[in-house]
Amino acid sequence: MNIKEIIVVEGKSDTVALKRAAGADTIETNGSAIDEKTLIRIRHAQETRGVIVFTDPDYPGRRIRAIIEENVPGVKHAFLEKKLTIAKNGQGLGIEHAADEDIRAALRSVYTVDDQPVVDIPLSDLITARLIGHPDAKRRRERLSELLQIGPVNGKGLKKRLEMFRISYDRLGEVLRVLDKEEK
Repeated sequence: MNIKEIIVVEGKSDTVALKRAAGADTIETNGSAIDEKTLIRIRHAQETRGVIVFTDPDYPGRRIRAIIEENVPGVKHAFLEKKLTIAKNGQGLGIEHAADEDIRAALRSVYTVDDQPVVDIPLSDLITARLIGHPDAKRRRERLSELLQIGPVNGKGLKKRLEMFRISYDRLGEVLRVLDKEEK
């Protein structure tokens, strides 16, 4: 797999996994406290080759993603479902535990954040779709996030995440139909 962009990961184990799965160049954040030197390297990488942020599907990973997004506009994002990143012994979670093919699939499905949404998705539609304010909402959001590969998101952030990644109203409808079919 030939990847032009530099991939931002959390640590050395993630770098090993990305090199093995995709032969990709990486920048390691070494945890969620990203220092200014690391942000400068990420900015430079974005200007020269582009950047894909590929962090673990947990709180520190989301925090790193948010810090980078705030400081380095235009980065792309790759996501893996939590269940694909759990260690074989069940003791740990991270990109380094994912299968090579899952890593490659995530890298083929990168998203670029865009502050100008393609379509405004009404909150009332998300409520009607049982994605917000319903007893099954959390489970449905998790599955929706997996199908769209947009990373885990809570009810409060769902509308923004869908719009940020320019998920069209039609695409959302397609995925909701799949979700409804799975529930039957």
